[in-house]
Amino acid sequence: MASQAEASLKRIQTHKGVAGTIVVNSEGIPLRTDMDNSNTLQYASLCRTLSTMASSMVRDMDPENELVILRVQSRKNELIIAPYEDYLLVVIQNNNE
Repeated sequence: MASQAEASLKRIQTHKGVAGTIVVNSEGIPLRTDMDNSNTLQYASLCRTLSTMASSMVRDMDPENELVILRVQSRKNELIIAPYEDYLLVVIQNNNE
């Protein structure tokens, strides 16, 4: 299973415009990243909080529903956040590419 996840991350990283990927555990600690340490810690913490809030909002609106993916776009970047039971996958893409 770990090799499948590793292969998926490598495939994601080869897509045009991908600036970085981060895998964060349920406590908000980065497990794997290809970014520098300060950016990794900032993205991990803030994306974990955002994902938790969005998941709660979706469940409040419909208890039988769940958050599958969250996309946040700014002028420079787009964040694609995929929450799973034990971890969170964050992909940062440049909007200019």
